[in-house]
Amino acid sequence: MAREDFADTPALSGSWSADERVTAFLRGVYGWMGVGLAVTAGTGWFIASSPAAIQMVVGNRGLMWILLIAQLGIVVALSARVQQMAASTASLLFVGYAALTGVTLSLILVAYTGESVATTFIVTAGMFGGMAAYGSTTRRSLAGWGQFLFMGLIGVVLASLVGIFWHSDGLQFMISFIGVIVFTGLAAYDAQRLKAMALSTSAGQIGSYTIIGALTLYLDFVNLFLMLLRFTGSRRNDWR
Repeated sequence: MAREDFADTPALSGSWSADERVTAFLRGVYGWMGVGLAVTAGTGWFIASSPAAIQMVVGNRGLMWILLIAQLGIVVALSARVQQMAASTASLLFVGYAALTGVTLSLILVAYTGESVATTFIVTAGMFGGMAAYGSTTRRSLAGWGQFLFMGLIGVVLASLVGIFWHSDGLQFMISFIGVIVFTGLAAYDAQRLKAMALSTSAGQIGSYTIIGALTLYLDFVNLFLMLLRFTGSRRNDWR
């Protein structure tokens, strides 16, 4: 979606009501989120279906670190320069991020059975959709959740880093349990925050902010999926 398309939209230039403006913005956000998930799933399936590609990902630890650093760099770039970034550039970076995520998550399609991955995806979609709908429709302010969820997120990140070097089933269970709570809460919190963003963003910036909104919800969804998969996923026998 080009920035000019949004600038010419009456809903975002001030002539539509606040509800119509929010609806138009959220439609774009969820549309791009869907694109990101589709790109991730397609890339993951493509890599997982190629033994040579999987072997390259599994057998090259340096490549994995490069992919993770590249993903982090894209998130930082989008977040820090969204006000100066053209919508076309932001959308290209978002799609690139989704593709890189598909490469790193391709191991899931190899390590877990297809049935458990599909089941977990459906459960994730239900939980995420329910909480996002609550955040978008409730009149209760969820701003108070922000500090609690941020602290929980920092805890999950730090514990995950420890888990890389210290393999403990108890630690992994704790990370997954807290992670499900945190990312479920973030689905509602971020959905409500995006409503405020729709009303405060100028028409000239709406395209880039749509991508940022999509990235935010995309990260909530993917991380919730990964946390739930640790509970509901069934590993293949050759990956136990």
